[in-house]
Amino acid sequence: MPSLKDLKNRIESVKSTRKITKAMQMVAAAKLRRAQDAAEASRPYAERFNAVLGSLSASVGGSDTAPRLLAGTGKDDVHLLVVMTSEKGLCGGFNTNIVKLAKTRIAELKAQGKTVKILTVGKKGREQLKRDFADLSIGHVDLSEVKKIGYVNAQDIAKDLLGRFDAGEFDVATIFYAKFQNVVTQIPTAQQIIPAAYEADEDAGGALYDYEPSEEGILADLLPRGVATQIFSALLENGASEQGARMSAMDNATRNAGDMIDQLTIEYNRSRQAVITNELIEIISGAEAL
Repeated sequence: MPSLKDLKNRIESVKSTRKITKAMQMVAAAKLRRAQDAAEASRPYAERFNAVLGSLSASVGGSDTAPRLLAGTGKDDVHLLVVMTSEKGLCGGFNTNIVKLAKTRIAELKAQGKTVKILTVGKKGREQLKRDFADLSIGHVDLSEVKKIGYVNAQDIAKDLLGRFDAGEFDVATIFYAKFQNVVTQIPTAQQIIPAAYEADEDAGGALYDYEPSEEGILADLLPRGVATQIFSALLENGASEQGARMSAMDNATRNAGDMIDQLTIEYNRSRQAVITNELIEIISGAEAL
């Protein structure tokens, strides 16, 4: 049975932990507001941009002059998985859920006899994946020094991917991230970005447009920008999801710490009462002996 001193030390230790988790919860809440605003603000642009590319892609179809980013290499033997996670932990199952989805895809591709390569964005994903798939890793993007995610960060990642695609290092590229829904729910998502896969703009209503210089020429210019836009949207969604998951995790940790303090306090009071009772019994017994 722990001594009174041990119980008191444990109570003080848990109280200190509760202060830390409460502070982290408040910081995450403040960051979540900014991250959520950024993610939600990017959605209309990304959706409209993708819709325009979808209309252009539908016009070009499977023609021989279609850009390589749209038509692909003509095979899907080598798959590059870009796994986006956070640089820091203490955010519940946020990173684990993304990595779990990536691992499932890896198993599926390997079962089909495909070659798999992994590019990680964020330290936590790299740490989890290297345990089982260190031999599949071809690179890592470190964003630990980036205070605020910007479009330039997405452009750097896109430039790397496009360079590897032009060099023939892979046939299909898929990004893995968590789409922000609310503080409690972040949805692990896999999205193919190379070859480009866009849905046609249903709002076009069958209207016909003349493009100058041509659909192929416009697509050749816009498709690389589309890759960067999709990566940027994923980074923003991940940022909001990370803060939401951390806020929720720290709230749970704070509540658990409070419950533990209550239990330890009850145990401390009972032990203290038992000590006092024993001392009284000893005093009474001594007095009777006299």
